Amino acid sequence: MKNKFYQYIQILQDQICKGLEDIDGQAKFRQDLWERPEGGGGRTRVIENGAVIEKGGVNISAVHGALPKAMQTYFNVGEVDFFACGLSLVIHPKNPMVPTVHANWRYFEMYDPSTPPGASDRKVINSWFGGGQDLTPYYLFEEDAKHFHETCKTACDKHSPEFYPKFKKQCDEYFWNAHRDEARGIGGLFFDHCQATEDMTMDNWYDFVTEVGNSFLTAYLPIVERRKDLPYTEANRIWQEIRRGRYVEFNLVHDKGTLFGLKTNGRIESILMSLPPHVQWVYDHHPEAGSQEEKLLNILANPVEWI
Repeated sequence: MKNKFYQYIQILQDQICKGLEDIDGQAKFRQDLWERPEGGGGRTRVIENGAVIEKGGVNISAVHGALPKAMQTYFNVGEVDFFACGLSLVIHPKNPMVPTVHANWRYFEMYDPSTPPGASDRKVINSWFGGGQDLTPYYLFEEDAKHFHETCKTACDKHSPEFYPKFKKQCDEYFWNAHRDEARGIGGLFFDHCQATEDMTMDNWYDFVTEVGNSFLTAYLPIVERRKDLPYTEANRIWQEIRRGRYVEFNLVHDKGTLFGLKTNGRIESILMSLPPHVQWVYDHHPEAGSQEEKLLNILANPVEWI
């Protein structure tokens, strides 16, 4: 499974990067190949200063080795080896009318410590999939929110009618900036620890996760196309940078993926590529009553059923 999924995310990275380069029309992704001393490595691709995309990254990695002490405590296990691979992306557009987007699809294995590393018959004691995709607008266009969620629901419904409402709710709960008492964005899907059950084999989960991964460009690019050429003011831009500050806060305070990368000696440039290039923290900022900015905050305080 790990080889099958890693091959998939390599292909998906190529597809997503091409789609984003095409819609930007100017900037190209820079690629860095890196290795992790403890085992494994990755392929980081970053795009900056484009016509549409101010900064973005589409990264894949596959790392393995002994599970660090901090993560043993987190997973409540002893000394075990692990393998983890995934694709993680964040796109920060230049125009404040275009939303930021984040997505991640990942696979994890832990091994019986009695079987030596590299053994062909190494026993997997636990494995699961995780991931999702979510949207963070700065100005709310309801048709964009509905399109994104409808695309997510379509992908989910091919596998179970229970998936969209379940994983949409989990997304609203996960991307909650607790110290601000507001959502990071308008959600999408979030799923984790998707393990084999009587109803879902790991092959079934693979089919579902890749279905969601394949839906990403369909979910996001039409929104970019509709909004990338809209006019905006300096005040719009300032609001975008203030809201980006909340994005940074979530990633550094709450995000489990960032935590995992930092505690497993991940490549710091790849982990922090999610941070936007221009951000503001304005003291005790409140938008004008009745403004579009206030409308967004009201939505973020009370997650919406978009479908």
